[in-house]
Amino acid sequence: MSQAVVHPSAVVEPGARLGTGVRVGAFSYIGTEVEIGDGTVVGPHCSIHGPTRIGRDNRILGHAALGGDPQDKKYGGERVELAIGDRNTIREFVTINRGTGAGGGCTRIGDDNWLLAYTHVAHDCVVGNHCVFSNNATLAGHVEIGDHVILSGFVGIHQFCRIGAHAFIGMGAFVNGDVPPFVMVAQESYGRPRGINSEGLKRRGFDPDRISAIKRAYRALYVAGGSLDEARVKLADMAGESPDIRALLDFIDAGERPLLR
Repeated sequence: MSQAVVHPSAVVEPGARLGTGVRVGAFSYIGTEVEIGDGTVVGPHCSIHGPTRIGRDNRILGHAALGGDPQDKKYGGERVELAIGDRNTIREFVTINRGTGAGGGCTRIGDDNWLLAYTHVAHDCVVGNHCVFSNNATLAGHVEIGDHVILSGFVGIHQFCRIGAHAFIGMGAFVNGDVPPFVMVAQESYGRPRGINSEGLKRRGFDPDRISAIKRAYRALYVAGGSLDEARVKLADMAGESPDIRALLDFIDAGERPLLR
């Protein structure tokens, strides 16, 4: 511990073990029975409760909460653990709970994973190596994740599900069954246009004529039923009299992804 760098405002409880080159940021808490491997950096305002074992060269950013009690009513205070491997990046406000006695007693995270902000890994989960969990991805209890899995933003995985190696789960998908290796999962429908934000425009001082012109442009783009190229022609005709429609047309022309229609 003498070779670790701990901010004066941080709390490191007796019984914690910090390896060579470990850094602990301001106002962070390291509990008893926490072991942190060489070169791992813990940012400010983090809390790590034991028993937790963290490997070497991990980056744990601000406000992450690791090793907390499992969020399971059946948990009775038995000794359970969290084990995290090497070279993981754990971003802001990530939460990872320890296991439960009935679920094997340990939550496990492998090596070289990226867990982005607000990710949650519940009790007794097992996560492999080289995975990417995007913002707000959530694992319920007892989930198994193979190697090289990508979970896009706002994905939710039901308890006891397995996600096979190299699978890709698309944005906002809710998964309540096993996903085989190599498979891509996406929700059936993404958001669709449902008119213009007329109330918001009124609040920002758009007069009725401007709003009416924008509504006409919306109808040409989404209601008339023609192709996007046909809609562009109509918008170009309208744009000469309306800077708002010109801005709409310029936005469409500058796009690198398909227009949501």
